Amino acid sequence: MNDLAQIKSSCADQASAILQTVYGYPAFRGDQLEVIEATVAGNDSLVLMPTGGGKSICYQIPALMRSGVALIVSPLIALMRDQVVALQQLGVQAAFLNSSLPSNEQAEVIRRVRAGDLDLLYIAPERLLQTQTLAELSATQIGLIAVDEAHCVSQWGHDFRVDYLELGQLGELFPGVPRMALTATADERTRVEIVERLNLRQPRRFVSGFDRPNIRYAVHTKADAKRQLLGFLESHKDECGIVYCLSRAKVESTAAWLRNTGINAYPYHAGLAAQTRAEHQTRFLHEEAVVIVATIAFGMGIDKPDVRFVAHLDLPKSIEAYYQETGRAGRDGEPADAWMVYGLQDVVRLRQMLDTSQADERHKRIERHKLDALLGWCEITTCRRHSLLAYFGDESIEACGNCDICLNPPTTWDATLAAQQLLSCIYRTGQRFGAGHVIDVLLGKNTDKVQQHGHAAISTFGIGAELSAQRWRSVLRQLMVGGFVQADPERYGALVLSPHSRPLLRGEISLQLREDPSLPSGRKRERRERTVVSSGDEPLWALLRECRSRIAKEQSIPPYAVFHDSTLLEMLEVRPSNLATMRNINGIGDVKLERYGAQFLKLINPVDKDLESDEDSHFAH
Repeated sequence: MNDLAQIKSSCADQASAILQTVYGYPAFRGDQLEVIEATVAGNDSLVLMPTGGGKSICYQIPALMRSGVALIVSPLIALMRDQVVALQQLGVQAAFLNSSLPSNEQAEVIRRVRAGDLDLLYIAPERLLQTQTLAELSATQIGLIAVDEAHCVSQWGHDFRVDYLELGQLGELFPGVPRMALTATADERTRVEIVERLNLRQPRRFVSGFDRPNIRYAVHTKADAKRQLLGFLESHKDECGIVYCLSRAKVESTAAWLRNTGINAYPYHAGLAAQTRAEHQTRFLHEEAVVIVATIAFGMGIDKPDVRFVAHLDLPKSIEAYYQETGRAGRDGEPADAWMVYGLQDVVRLRQMLDTSQADERHKRIERHKLDALLGWCEITTCRRHSLLAYFGDESIEACGNCDICLNPPTTWDATLAAQQLLSCIYRTGQRFGAGHVIDVLLGKNTDKVQQHGHAAISTFGIGAELSAQRWRSVLRQLMVGGFVQADPERYGALVLSPHSRPLLRGEISLQLREDPSLPSGRKRERRERTVVSSGDEPLWALLRECRSRIAKEQSIPPYAVFHDSTLLEMLEVRPSNLATMRNINGIGDVKLERYGAQFLKLINPVDKDLESDEDSHFAH
C-alpha cells in the first residue's frame, strides 16, 4: 500500500470510528466519507445533499479530526441552537455565538474559543465578519470553515442574503484552512455562482441525488382551499406538519380556523413578537401533533425528523423554494406528503408582486425565470418527481409511482377554440380588464360593468356560455402559465395579450390543456402508514416515548434530541437485555448509552436483575 492509500485508509478508519462511537451509526451514506476525506486533507469543497441527507456529518466529523475549532456559518439562530443541542447530547464540545446570547455568555464562548475548549462554533455571517470577531479568531487555530445554506450567497438561489456576499474574503483571512459550501438546493448556475462568490480554491464537487422517495408530491387547483386542506389533514390526524401561506394575515386566519376545527395549530411569521414566535417554535419541536401555519420565515434549519406533511395554500416563488420547504417533511425516511393547491389568483398575485418590486431589472428577470419554471411544473401531465429532479440536473428514467400524476394521471382536452375565444375577448374589450369581467363577457352576463362599457354589443359577448366560469378560469390560468396572456401591473392586473398569442389566434398552432378535476382534490384519502407498532408492543412503546419525553423536558430539549423514533422502534424490536446489546442499536453512541441506557433498559427488562455485568460496566464507564 502506498503512502497516499495508507493516509486515506487511516482517515477512513478514524472517521468510521467517530461515526460509531459518537453518533451510533455503523456506516456512512452516499458521499459523506469522500467529503470528510477531502476536508481532512485540506481541500475546499462544494457539497449538495438533499434535506435529511446528512450534510452536517460532512463537517462535524472533520471538525473532530482536525486541530483547532471549526467555524460553521449559519443563517438562523434557531438552526444554530438546534445543532448545538444535538451535538452536546453526543458529548461534543459545541457552542454558538449570536445576538440571542447575553453579553456574559458571549464572553464565555469567546473565552472557550481562546482556550481551545470548543470543537465547533456556530456563528452568523454578520457576526463572523465583525472586526472584533475576526481579531479574536485570528489568534486562534481554525480547523475548517463550513458555510451552511450556501445558496444564500447566490442571486440565482431562492434565499439570497447580502451578508453572505462578504464571506469570499475568508480564504484570504484564513489561508490554508479548508472551506466547505453546503446546500440542499442549487441548480448548475447557482453552483457556479456559489464557488465564484466564496472564492473556493479548486473545490471538490459532491452532488448527491436530489430524490426524496419517501415524499409524495401532489399539486391541485384551488376550488375551496380550506375544505381541500381539511380533507388532506384527515389523513394526518395526530401528526406534525407545516402549512405555508404567502401573507401574514392568511397565516393568522388559517391558524385560527384550524384551531376552531380541533387541530393544534399555531401561527408563525416575522410580524409576531419574538417571544411568541419562540414559544410556537418550541411547541412544534417539543410536542406531538402540532401544526405550524407559517410564512417562509419558518423552517430553514428545522431539524425535526417526524414532520409528516408540508402543505402549501399559496404558491412559493420558485422550484428551489418549494423543494427546500417540502424537504422539511419526512427527514426520518418514513412516508410524508408534500401537498399544494394553487389557482389563477396565485399566478396573478406573484407576477404583480414581482413586477412592482424595487429590485433591479436583472434580479426581476431571474425571479421571472424561476416563477415561470415553477408554474410550468405545476401544470405538467407527466411524472412530477421526474420533472422536479430534472430541474436540478438529476435525471431519472422511470415514473416514480408516488406523485399525484403517476397515481391519478390527468386527462387533457383540445382547448384551441376556447383559447381563441378567450384571447379574442381580451382583445375586443380593449385589454383593460381583469379576469372576472372578461369571463362575464364570455358567459354573456349582463352585469352593470358590461352595460357601462357596452360590452354586450361586442362579438365575443356570450360566445363561451357552454363552459362554466371555473372552466374559463382554468383556461386562463394555463394560458398565463404558457405565456400567451399577461397581467399588466401598471393597470391593476388588466389582462393583455403577449406576442406568443398571435399564432394561436391565427390557428397556426393547436393547444392541449389539463382537465381540472371537478371535485375538490383534498377529499379524504387513505392514510399512509409508517412503521407499525403491534398492539402487543403498544404499552412498551408508550413507556419508551414517555421516558424520552421526561428526559427531554428535564433538559428543555426536543425529544428527538434524546433519541429519534427510529431508535426507539429498534429498541422495541431488538429488546436489548444489557448495555452491550443496546450499544449496537442505531443512534446510540457512547455518551447517550452512558446517560440514558440504564433508564430504557429498565423499561424493556422490568424484572429485577443485575444490569451491570463486567461487560456492561466496560461500556457504561
